[in-house]
Amino acid sequence: MSWLFGNTGKSDKRMDGKTAIVTGSSSGVGYHTALELYKRGGSVVLASRSLRKLQETEQRFKRYCANLKNVGQLSIIELDLSSLESVRKCAKTLLDQQPEIHILVNNAGVVLYNRELSEDGYEMQFAVNHLGHFLLTLLLLPRIIRSAPSRIINVTSEPHCIANDIDLDNINCEESYFYHTVYSQTKLANILFSNELVRRLKACGVTGVTVYNANPGGVRTKMSDEFASMIFPGVLWLYRKIQWLVLHSPVYGAATTIQCALGESEGRQTGLYYTDCKVAVPPKSTKNEKKAKQLWDISIRMTQLVNKNRSDDDFFYSD
Repeated sequence: MSWLFGNTGKSDKRMDGKTAIVTGSSSGVGYHTALELYKRGGSVVLASRSLRKLQETEQRFKRYCANLKNVGQLSIIELDLSSLESVRKCAKTLLDQQPEIHILVNNAGVVLYNRELSEDGYEMQFAVNHLGHFLLTLLLLPRIIRSAPSRIINVTSEPHCIANDIDLDNINCEESYFYHTVYSQTKLANILFSNELVRRLKACGVTGVTVYNANPGGVRTKMSDEFASMIFPGVLWLYRKIQWLVLHSPVYGAATTIQCALGESEGRQTGLYYTDCKVAVPPKSTKNEKKAKQLWDISIRMTQLVNKNRSDDDFFYSD
């Protein structure tokens, strides 16, 4: 019956002495992921673009857990994934404030019916869902490596929402734009990024850092409402009445991410795709190594991560 009620995961491991960063943590799956890590004693950094919502979330967590023992610590940080400047500022602050980073959950995402451009001139869905997380991860990577054992979880989507290919020649969608196609390509980009990150970590002899793709499944969130309003204009009210029949709660959606973050067996493997708290087979398109390398190179150029004066900390950014 897991298809109906979901799998809440099996790990009861605590987070004492560990630091986790969760993007998009003021609502939905990210909210419940961060809450669970906090309840387990973790030092959790809530990252989102609205400081007001983050402050409200922080206070809500503290009220909710007021009667619980051995909860962790909370801090908030502004992060606008559509702005490379904001991502860099956020990463710098995190590196200044966090001596160790054990878990990074790249959870935030967006879906937009009409084509929009970020302040850097990039298509907005690609900028938020992939490019911002790509930059944040690589800026934090040296600290994550030194904090090993550590984990990186990239939250992707259901197989039917993962594209069969990604058009890297039209990455800015100047030739054509259809919201679902573009969103699906960003979800494929999440997994291709994970795969190439795993390959490069191994090639550089880095051990102790494991990377996962987490599919929360169909979940009742603000994003699912936005999808519904695009697919069925004018009947969102009906969708909201029947969604409980076909979608999981955000709590269940967060369970797979929690399993990837804390599961015992997960700490001994890397590069796998998880759904319903267990390893699953991702679409064939996610195994395209050539495309993963091309996406990496394009992302490096778009984020201007190639450094002229390279050091031990930035050897990883480009071949």
